[in-house]
Amino acid sequence: MPQTKQITPNFGHGDRRFGAVNWLGLQTLAKREILRFANVWTQTLLAPLVTAGLFMLIFTIAIGSKRGDVMGVSFSTFIAPGILMMTVIQNAFANTSSSLVISKVQGNIVDTLMPPLSAFELVLGYLAGGVARGLVVAMAIGLGLWAVLGIVPAHPFVALAFVILGATFMSAVGILAGIIANKFDQMAAITNFIVTPLAFLSGTFYSVEALPPVLYQITHLNPVFYLIDGARWGIIGVSDSNPMFGFGFALVSTLAICTLAWAWFHRGYRLKA
Repeated sequence: MPQTKQITPNFGHGDRRFGAVNWLGLQTLAKREILRFANVWTQTLLAPLVTAGLFMLIFTIAIGSKRGDVMGVSFSTFIAPGILMMTVIQNAFANTSSSLVISKVQGNIVDTLMPPLSAFELVLGYLAGGVARGLVVAMAIGLGLWAVLGIVPAHPFVALAFVILGATFMSAVGILAGIIANKFDQMAAITNFIVTPLAFLSGTFYSVEALPPVLYQITHLNPVFYLIDGARWGIIGVSDSNPMFGFGFALVSTLAICTLAWAWFHRGYRLKA
C-alpha cells in the first residue's frame, strides 16, 4: 500500500532560522501586507488622517484658547506631534493584528505558514506592512501640520527614527495580539483596553510634569510615552524626557517584543491546528 506524505506547516523549524534569508518569500509576504492596506486606502489611510484632523480641531477649539502655552509652545503645536505618533502606532498595530486575525478567522493562515519561510522571515514580512502603513500616515499628517500650522520638524532625522521605531514596536505588539486573538471581539478587547489607553495616557495631550507622582513614575515605564515624547522632540524641539534615553528604552522594548513574536512563530503558538 503506497504511503502518503503528510504536509505540516513550516513554523520556522529547520536549518534556516537566522541563516540564508528566503528573499523572494520575504518580499512576497511584505508586498502582500503593503498591498492589503493600500487596496483599501480610504479605510486604512484616509480615515486615520480625518481622525487626526478632528482631534486637532476639537482640542484646539475646546481647550487651546484656555490652555495657554505648554513648555514654551502653543497648545496646538504641543499636541500635534503626539497626535501624529498616536495615529502611527495605532495604524501599525491594526495592520499586523488584523492581517493575522482575518487569516485565522477565514482559515487561510496555513497559506502563510506552509511556504518555506522561517519565523524570522515571517516577523519581518508582517513588520514591513505595519511600518510602511505607519510611515505613509506619518508623512501625510506631517504635510498637514506644515500646511495648517506651519510646523517644520526641528530635528527631522530624529523624528523619522522615532516614527520608524514606534511603527516597528506597535507592529510587533500587533503580531502578538493577532496570534493571541482567535476572534474579532477578542481583538477589539485588546485594542480598547490595552492599545488605546497606552496611546491616550502617554503624554499625547499633556505634559507628564502635571501628573501626580505615582502616575508620573508609571508613565516613565511605558515605552509609548518615550515614543511620543521623542517624536515631539524631533518635530518641535521640546520634550519631557531625555530623547536619547527614550530612544534606547523604546529600542530595547521593541527588540524584546520582536523576539517574543519570533519565538511564538517558531513554536507555532496558537497557530497550529
